[in-house]
Amino acid sequence: MIFDARKFARKYAIIYSSVLAVLLIVPLITYVGLLLQIDEAKVKLSLDSKAKEIMLSMQNYKNSDKIYHFPRYKEYSAALYDERYKTIFSTLDFKPNTLTEGFHHYANRYYYVYPLPKGYYFGASILVVETVHTSSSIYLYAFSVLIAIFIALFIFSLLLLRNFSVPFEKLNRQLDNFIKDSMHEINTPLSIINLNVDLFVGKNGDNKYLSRIKSASKTLATIYNDMDYLIKQGRIEYTKKMIDMGEFVQNRVDYFQEVANLKNIVLDTHIENGVMYHCSKTKLQRIVDNTISNAIKYSNNDTRVLISLRLVEGRVVFEVEDHGVGIKNVQKIFSRYYREDEAKGGFGIGLNIVKQITEEEHIGLDVKSIFGRGTTFTYTFSSQ
Repeated sequence: MIFDARKFARKYAIIYSSVLAVLLIVPLITYVGLLLQIDEAKVKLSLDSKAKEIMLSMQNYKNSDKIYHFPRYKEYSAALYDERYKTIFSTLDFKPNTLTEGFHHYANRYYYVYPLPKGYYFGASILVVETVHTSSSIYLYAFSVLIAIFIALFIFSLLLLRNFSVPFEKLNRQLDNFIKDSMHEINTPLSIINLNVDLFVGKNGDNKYLSRIKSASKTLATIYNDMDYLIKQGRIEYTKKMIDMGEFVQNRVDYFQEVANLKNIVLDTHIENGVMYHCSKTKLQRIVDNTISNAIKYSNNDTRVLISLRLVEGRVVFEVEDHGVGIKNVQKIFSRYYREDEAKGGFGIGLNIVKQITEEEHIGLDVKSIFGRGTTFTYTFSSQ
């Protein structure tokens, strides 16, 4: 019932931003690939430049009486090999896995193998120039761009969706207020109808027409209580207290007795006395009322609805079994607004509320149904 514009905007801003960010990954990957190619080309050029410097240095060495000092660099290392691939001189701290002419890449090491003409360069046939290089800065840059794009898209989507949702929030608030007022207006005449029927029965006795009025008002009261629970859901916290489960269930059975009488259905109870449980009375009533009312609604005329409450291994077990039409799809009955048989009436919210409560309170719920024969709802309350 409550429409939270901020929550709506945050949720869909994240979704839209994520989708757009994923779509942008493909061109970003292409862009990163181009950056890596450019980076590799720069490394090749730098290795080529250093190789030429070393070769020029050896070519310029003419005075054999002096010791030749092989060029050394902070970020580069080099090696000379003869035609049999034996090392003549090396500042490398690793052994190249190949001395084939050209550019090679090994882990984070890049090296270039140059063939040397014979008769020069101290009898060397191969020059290897190597450098250690990493592309982590490119990946970091790409990641930063992706994060920046996501943040920008998120902020833009958030502002856009927040402004977009304002009219819906206003409309939802008006609708919510209308439903609250309507529910209040329904409750008052409903109470008056029940009170006057009771007074009339007390003075003049009961008859089938009054029973139908009473039954219809109780059915309407169940729907009202479901709607009231939905309206208050998330706004108030229901207090818990120790409840005599046997007495509570029996009271609800008595409440629905007149509804069952219209279809000549017998409410057969097997209730253990003294079963206590700490829970919310409001939530417990929604479970019991919806289960019993549905059992009556979908039972065939002149049948029995078995209602039991017992302790099993320290756990409270509440069970309702009907002999009715059964359920085609057990999973769907807990979906809001779903109705197995639309001719039976209702809004399809009762069992949805029951499912929510069982999940919130960690109550076990088991439904067994044979289509055309009947259904059994079993609730197992967690031990305390």
